[in-house]
Amino acid sequence: MHVKVLDEQVVQRAKDRGLDALVYAPHFVRLPEIRRRAERFSDDELLVVPAREVFAGTWRNRKHVLAVGLTEPVPDFITLTGAMRELDRQGAAVLIPHPEFLNVGVSEADVRVHGNVIHAVETYNLKHLDRNNRRANEIVDNTGKPPFGSSYAHLRRTIGEVWTALDAPVETEAELIDRLRAGGIARVVHRRGRRHKLRRRLEFAHLGWENTWGKFDRLILSGTEPTHPSDDLYDGRFDDVRVY
Repeated sequence: MHVKVLDEQVVQRAKDRGLDALVYAPHFVRLPEIRRRAERFSDDELLVVPAREVFAGTWRNRKHVLAVGLTEPVPDFITLTGAMRELDRQGAAVLIPHPEFLNVGVSEADVRVHGNVIHAVETYNLKHLDRNNRRANEIVDNTGKPPFGSSYAHLRRTIGEVWTALDAPVETEAELIDRLRAGGIARVVHRRGRRHKLRRRLEFAHLGWENTWGKFDRLILSGTEPTHPSDDLYDGRFDDVRVY
């Protein structure tokens, strides 16, 4: 349901693991580029669906929202309310990855406030510690939202460690969006054993590099990041809800 890497190795691994589709949502990449890359790696055996994990809020207290089915680009670093309003306007399937995880997760209170826009909440993420998955399941139980799971793969060998089974086959992006919006998720499945635990640890360790202040200072505060609200792609449409 949610991967950050995409190349020939990723596609072959997904096929070897028996997956039918990948949702590809890399950080800080414009939607048109994501779409082009997803189309390039899709074929009759594997559907690659473009998506955006929008960073709502500030770098120190950001809330990630996964949007599948966007028709127009949405930047990072806008308010959560502004992001939800725009995703709803575009009719996207809105999913909450890693809720209440570190400083990057939407809270249960946020899920309740924006419940009319949110279609599913993640209950198993490979980067999670056990207590994070337990808390995510509590949020689903408390809010009544359908659960989903993902490898959240930043590393190629993580592909296929966690997946989401739907209640009906999908062959196109539009069909996937329809199933997600309708709550058509049958179950969350993940591998087990020592190798799975090792890959969980490796993915968690990757956070150390991904969340460095130096990376943020270099890319975001300079305003050069492609998904910064000031980029010409957004034509000033998000100036009223930007946080930087």
